[in-house]
Amino acid sequence: MLNIHNLSVSFGGTYLFEEVTFRLGAGDRVGLVGKNGAGKSTMLKMLAGDFKPDSGVISQEKDIKMGFLRQDIDFEHGRTVLEEAYEAFTEIKAVEKKLEEINHQLVTRTDYESEEYGQIIEDLSDYTHRFDLLGGYNYVGDTEKILLGLGFKREVFNNQTETFSGGWRMRIELAKLLLQSNDVLLLDEPTNHLDIESIIWLENFLRNYPGVVVIVSHDKMFLDNVTNRTIEISLGKAYDFNKPYTQYLELRHEIREKQLATQKNQQKKIEETEKLIEKFRAKASKASMAQSLIKKLDKVERIEVDEDDNSVMNISFPVSKEPGKVVIEAEHVTKAYGDKTILKDISLLVERGSKIAFVGQNGQGKSTFIKALVNEFEYQGNIKLGHNVQLGYFAQNQAEYLDGEITLLQTMEDAATDTNRMKVRDMLGSFLFRGDDVEKKVKVLSGGERNRLALCKLLLQPINVLLMDEPTNHLDIKSKNVLKAALQKFGGTLLLVSHDRDFLQGMSNIVYEFKDQKIKEYLGDINFFLEQRNLENMREVEKKDVVKKEAPKEKEVAKVSYEDQKKGKALQNKLSKIESQIQQLEKQIQHDDKMLETNYDKHIEDASFFTAYNKKKQDLEQLLIDWEVVSEDIEGMNA
Repeated sequence: MLNIHNLSVSFGGTYLFEEVTFRLGAGDRVGLVGKNGAGKSTMLKMLAGDFKPDSGVISQEKDIKMGFLRQDIDFEHGRTVLEEAYEAFTEIKAVEKKLEEINHQLVTRTDYESEEYGQIIEDLSDYTHRFDLLGGYNYVGDTEKILLGLGFKREVFNNQTETFSGGWRMRIELAKLLLQSNDVLLLDEPTNHLDIESIIWLENFLRNYPGVVVIVSHDKMFLDNVTNRTIEISLGKAYDFNKPYTQYLELRHEIREKQLATQKNQQKKIEETEKLIEKFRAKASKASMAQSLIKKLDKVERIEVDEDDNSVMNISFPVSKEPGKVVIEAEHVTKAYGDKTILKDISLLVERGSKIAFVGQNGQGKSTFIKALVNEFEYQGNIKLGHNVQLGYFAQNQAEYLDGEITLLQTMEDAATDTNRMKVRDMLGSFLFRGDDVEKKVKVLSGGERNRLALCKLLLQPINVLLMDEPTNHLDIKSKNVLKAALQKFGGTLLLVSHDRDFLQGMSNIVYEFKDQKIKEYLGDINFFLEQRNLENMREVEKKDVVKKEAPKEKEVAKVSYEDQKKGKALQNKLSKIESQIQQLEKQIQHDDKMLETNYDKHIEDASFFTAYNKKKQDLEQLLIDWEVVSEDIEGMNA
C-alpha cells in the first residue's frame, strides 16, 4: 500500500533521519518506536502528507484512504456528537445535500414540461443511485451503532462535543476513523487520553483491522497486544523487524550481540593478516605475497554493528539545605468540592529523609493532597511545613504550564535566579537539549521533550522535599529509568504519586493507600504493600472493587491485563482545570466580600459591581456541579 524510499528529513542542518526505506502492506500493524524527539510524530505527519521530506519518495496505491489520529484533536465548536461523527461521511453528506436541493426544486417548481425540469428528474435518479452505492441509507444507523459500542449513551448524542473530556473526544475521532473504512490508520499516542475500557476496545478493533496500522506509543503492553511489526527510529536510521515490541527488543539485542562477536572475530583475522603483510614486505621474495594479501584485505567487507542511541538525561536533585526533623505535619485535613468530599480528617507526619509512595484508585485524593501541601487551594484543617523546608513540586500536567511561544533557553532564563542563570545552557545540555535545540520554541517539542524541560526547570529552585505527581507521563523507557535512578539518589524527602509498579519498586520505604476519603499506612516498599493487601499487581489497587473469579472468561482476562495502564488522563486534566478555576473564583469572591465589608455604601450604588459579583457566584456553582460530574465519570471508569 505504501512505499517509503530513501526518506530524509533535517532540521537546522542536522538529520532527524536519513535515507530511511521500508514498505507497508495490508495486515501490517506497526509499532513506530524511538526516543523522545527521534522523529516518530514527524514520520506520521509525512506519511499523512502533512509534512514534506527533504528528499526521498512516499508512493502509495491509487485511491488509498488514510486516517490520521493526531495527538491534538481540534473539533469545531457548536457540533453535537452525532454531527461530528457524521463528518466521517464527507461524500455522502455532499450527495445528501444535493438531493435536498433537488427535492426542494421539485416541490417549488411548476414548469413540468420544460427541459430544465426533465434534467432535475434525471439528476434525482443519478444522485439517488449514487447515495445508495455510498451506503447513504445506512450511515445514520452505523454511526449510532459505533458510538454505542464505544460507550456513548443515546441521550448524549445531541450534546455539544466541547462538553466532553479529551478521552471522550478521542472516542468520537476513533468512531469517525472506523466509519470511514480507511485503508491506512496512523495513530499518534492513541492511549494517552483513553480510559481502560476504550483502550481494550481499540486493541480489539486494531487486532482485526485488515488494512495498515502505524502506531506511535510508549505503552509497551498496548504495542505487544496490537502490533505484529516494529520499526525503531534511532540515530537517523530505521530498524525494521516483523515482531511486536518486546520480542523485537530481545531479537535486536541478540542480533547486536552476534554482530559484536562476528566483528571481533573479523577484526582478529584482519590484524593477523596485517601482521603477515608487514612481515612479507620486509622480504623481496615475499613482496608479491604481501601485495596479494593487501588486495584480499581491501576486498573484505567490514562488519558494522548497529548503533544504539545511549544518550540519556543527566539528572541530579541536589539537596539545598538540611531541614528540621519533621518536614511536613498535616492535621485533620479535609477537602470537598460542593457536596463531594475527597479527603476527610487526614493527619500525616513526614520526617526528614522519608521516601513515600502514594497509591490508590484515580479520584481518591492522591493529587488533591499533594496540591494541598503546596497550598494550591483552600481546605479545612492545618498543614505546617517544618524548619528550612523548600518544596519542589512536579504536577501531573506540569508540561502544560510551559509557555509554548518562547524558546527553551528563555523558559529557563525566566525561571533562573542570579546564582544559576549562567548554568542554564549546561543544564539544558544535561537534559539532551544541545546546540541550536535551546533556540527552539517550546510548542514544537514532543510530549516527552516537554516533560524533560519541565524537570530541568524544576532544578532551578532550591529543593529538599520533592513532591512528584506521575512524573513519567510521556517519557520514553530510558528516560524513565534515568529519572528513577536520580530520585533514588536524592538525599532529601520524596513524596511520589504513581501507578507504575516497575517505577515504584525500590523508591519508597513507606506506602500510603488513599481510599474512601482516608489513608492507610504501610511501613515497607511497594512489594510489601501488595503482599499485605494480598494483591498481585498495581492494577488490582486501582480497581473499584476487587472481585476474584475462579474461572474468568477470556474477555475479562484481557480487561484485567490493562488495569495498570494510564486511566482517564483527560478527565484528570479536566478535573485539575476545574479545581484551579474554583480556586481562582473563590479568591475573587473572597476579595469582593472584603471590599463590601470595608466600603459597602460605595459598592451598593455600583450596579456593575454586583452584576459581576453575582456572575462569579453563579459560575462557581456551575463549576462545583461540573466537578461532581467529572469526578463521577472518573469513579465510573474504576467501577
